[in-house]
Amino acid sequence: MTTNTTPDDLSAIYARRFDSMREYRNQVWRALIRHFFQRHVPADAAVLDLGCGYGEFINNITAREKFGMDLNPDSKRHLNPGVKLLAQDCSTRWPLADGSLDIIFTSNFFEHLPDKTALQRTLAEARRCLKSGGRLIAMGPNIRCVPGAYWDFWDHYLPLTELSLAEGLQSLGFEIVFQKARFLPYTMSRKKPTPPPPPRITNLLIKLYLRIHPAWRIFGKQFLVIAGKR
Repeated sequence: MTTNTTPDDLSAIYARRFDSMREYRNQVWRALIRHFFQRHVPADAAVLDLGCGYGEFINNITAREKFGMDLNPDSKRHLNPGVKLLAQDCSTRWPLADGSLDIIFTSNFFEHLPDKTALQRTLAEARRCLKSGGRLIAMGPNIRCVPGAYWDFWDHYLPLTELSLAEGLQSLGFEIVFQKARFLPYTMSRKKPTPPPPPRITNLLIKLYLRIHPAWRIFGKQFLVIAGKR
């Protein structure tokens, strides 16, 4: 993807945003996976985490084969030994065979792409690499729900809603399996409680939130879209 953000810039931005809260973010992702995402990822699946960052998702998900893709040079030292890093521009051809992946997961990543051309090329690669019946699970800030706060991040470029992303996916031949305009709070991408609660409390709070769907409509600012390859 072509932006003015270099790999070194990514390293500095990510470190400033997240280094002080790595363990808390891991707690949150372990709970999200345990109580929601693991049910969408078979244990024998080949999984790619697109925009994997420090690996909070791909390190904690149970899967047969794991890949992470990110241009952040710090990603490699945070990924578990069993995760293969693809350090490349996601809008160029991926070094994976056609139909080699069962699941592609991405969270808070598409908004960092420079434009819809880059997103379209990325989604086309995702479709090529997914098996028939494979799924793309995408989460991100919904511009309809966070119109002003969306631009509080220096490296946000591409505003999306669940509907615009779903339409783009359908134009490439994906089938929309599930879509929610409001899923997780926007603040989960940036802030932590001070001090953070113990892991067991974090786990309980997230478990309750995921079970109480009316809470999504109140606090949810991020969309969730799950699309399947026919």
